[in-house]
Amino acid sequence: MTTKLSLANLDAIKATATVPAFERSALSAGIVHFGVGNFHRAHQAVYLDDLFNTGRDHDWAIVGAGVLPSDAAMREKLAGQDYLTTVVEQDNNRSAARVTGPMIDYLAPGNPTATIARLADPAIRIVSLTITEGGYFIDPASGHFNPKHPAIVADAENPDAPKTVFGLIIAGLKARREKGLAPFTVMSCDNIPGNGEVTHAAVSGLARLSDAALADWIDANVAFPNGMVDRITPATGPREIGIAADQYGIDDAWPVFCEEFKQWVLEDHFPAGRPALETVGVQFVPDVAPYELMKIRILNGGHAAIAYPAALLDIHFVHDAMGEPIIQAFLEKLEHDEIIPIVPPVPDTDLKAYYKQVETRLFNPKIGDTIPRLAQDGSNRQPKFILPSTGDRLRQGLDVVGLALVSALWCRYFAGTTDSGAKIAFNDASADRLHEAALKAKDDPMAFLALSDIFGEVAQSEIFAKRFTHALKTLWEQGTRQTLQLYLDGKLTE
Repeated sequence: MTTKLSLANLDAIKATATVPAFERSALSAGIVHFGVGNFHRAHQAVYLDDLFNTGRDHDWAIVGAGVLPSDAAMREKLAGQDYLTTVVEQDNNRSAARVTGPMIDYLAPGNPTATIARLADPAIRIVSLTITEGGYFIDPASGHFNPKHPAIVADAENPDAPKTVFGLIIAGLKARREKGLAPFTVMSCDNIPGNGEVTHAAVSGLARLSDAALADWIDANVAFPNGMVDRITPATGPREIGIAADQYGIDDAWPVFCEEFKQWVLEDHFPAGRPALETVGVQFVPDVAPYELMKIRILNGGHAAIAYPAALLDIHFVHDAMGEPIIQAFLEKLEHDEIIPIVPPVPDTDLKAYYKQVETRLFNPKIGDTIPRLAQDGSNRQPKFILPSTGDRLRQGLDVVGLALVSALWCRYFAGTTDSGAKIAFNDASADRLHEAALKAKDDPMAFLALSDIFGEVAQSEIFAKRFTHALKTLWEQGTRQTLQLYLDGKLTE
């Protein structure tokens, strides 16, 4: 017997799950959030739910927004349950469900007029984003905003009817300027180094293509705080929907499953005001960069490192990959030998202890995180999570045996079959050209490194090319398991 998730049914649901301690009718909007996916609902929305449960800051409720077909699908699901979400937090030793309710509305995608009007509402003081690493129109090789992307060009030519998140933000800021209203703060919650600066570059860069004066005003008046966010949050599927129903009796169209751990570090730069998130665990610091670099290099880099050997060995779940001794040992050696030594110090943080915490999180079997999720979108993730470590080591004259192996594993993966011969289903916007290059690389490894928009200056390194070539050749000749063992034995350079 299940109970449909809704405001009317919260009394029945609280027998198996924690429910909001606040009255939803008491909330008013203060934030518009673009990209209402699982991570947002497991992270920013949970912190706000915690805050609202303390009885304060009820004028900071969330209004969802988006521009993609998936946003429309999510809106339909959430609207059908009063914008409530079941969040199932799963640690190695416990699981618990809670219903969160900080969202009070969700704007219909495809209606820029309504979205711009809401952005121009003086009650909206923060616009936040979780639009994935690939959503910022960044040229992978240069790391800078790409003004020539077709979607950006289209918005620049028609700024009053924008179709991108950044076009909508600019239109909202323009409307506020014309009304004499203070601008809202724009807050990225995506895993990108300097995410505030990257967001600033995208907003200002697009605005400058059609209205230089507006771009100057944005540069002078709009805040874009950097932030580091962290919580492992797998995709939702039938498994998660079934657990919510079977174990907690909740009929939720799209529940969120996540680990118990969460972290949010923010620069305190909110001229229009902000909720008191420091009271519920958010760290406000003068400079997020050290925390951000630590997390992106060690955790996200670790994800990217294990994704492809695990996929090539036909392993589906992350905890099963970590339970494979050779993958666990590979990650540990890579982190300790090549990644951690070039991560700058972080205030009050032991980097080796941080890695052990990451390792424990990856071993968590309950959240059901998958290798296909970690392997997706590598054309955006590798240049952000792996290749910067490679480049830093090369600039310092250090070897890159393990990091070059990670790139070779990614190349071998995009050849399209696992070691057993099973076909790989790609999930990457650049899948076709990656597949083509990876097939050519079997005979000519430099064909893969020729993807200059991804590898940039790293591909010009003689030692990297040498290490990559040898690792890829070994993967084809001896397979993934034996190649990993050679790396562990210190013999992959022979």
